[in-house]
Amino acid sequence: MKKHAPEYQVAALVRNSEKGAQVASQYPTIRLVYGDLGSAEVLEKEAREADIVLNFADADHPGAAEALTTGLAAHSPESPGYMIHTSGTGILTFADVERKTFGESSSKVYDDWDNIKEVTSLPDYAAHRNVDKIILGAASSTTKTAIVCPPTIYGQGRGPGNQRSIQIPELARCILEKGHGILVGPGKTYWTNVHVHDLSDAYISLVEAAAAGGGKATWGPEGYYFTENGEHIWGEVAKAVTAAAHKHGFITSDELKTLPYDEIVKMCPHGPMLWGANSRCRAIRARKLLDWSPKGKSIEEETPSTVTYEADLRGFVQHHAAKVAG
Repeated sequence: MKKHAPEYQVAALVRNSEKGAQVASQYPTIRLVYGDLGSAEVLEKEAREADIVLNFADADHPGAAEALTTGLAAHSPESPGYMIHTSGTGILTFADVERKTFGESSSKVYDDWDNIKEVTSLPDYAAHRNVDKIILGAASSTTKTAIVCPPTIYGQGRGPGNQRSIQIPELARCILEKGHGILVGPGKTYWTNVHVHDLSDAYISLVEAAAAGGGKATWGPEGYYFTENGEHIWGEVAKAVTAAAHKHGFITSDELKTLPYDEIVKMCPHGPMLWGANSRCRAIRARKLLDWSPKGKSIEEETPSTVTYEADLRGFVQHHAAKVAG
């Protein structure tokens, strides 16, 4: 954002001086605000003084959502504040999670245009739903809200801190540690996906719309944006991760094994949901209103480098190099 619009005055919440130094080294003109998501007074004050607030930090922190929207509510109808919140399409997995039908396919596909009311009225027990409701409920003449709901995010980030997403890197970690491929159930589950750079473009488009007084974007009760660029089957991704790990000698077997539920949970507490529950959607709103046009590399193209990055992070690259060297 700072590179795209250097004239913007940007403030970033950082937990400590170490994190602050990382941000400052790459973005020296950003104003650092020290605190965390539990620093309600800090968040409320900053939101009260900001024109636009973006929350990328946590889709499941109601306290932060309440503090930020309370601060924005102090704006006036003549000069409203804008809230761009990050949720996630894990919210769509509720049916499989409730039934514990992990690894099976589903034909149910949600969209953020014709069937937007279905998306904004999902069951209260769905993941992220409690915080989504706070954001949706905060919409008013003084607070313009939008929720960005990413699916599986892949590719390497460009920020000064964490550049690792969750689902595919965690799957790679588990496969590297087990020494063979793993599946949740039969591995037929569908998720949609987006390259992290394409996702950042969607945020930039929403910020630009907010800076223009709302622009063509939808705000409020229907301001809900899926951000997908296709979908994958988790069994096929597991196969690709396993093949890449085996090709580089990080694991000795390219066999895929279906593991029991409890074993998956032991390796990754949210693994059954992340790789075994369906999450299918279509991103219509961003394409129609924001001219969002994702163009990043495909998930298939990025998976091998994700495996290598994870292997290096876990010491597998160094171990393999030493083994080859004898």
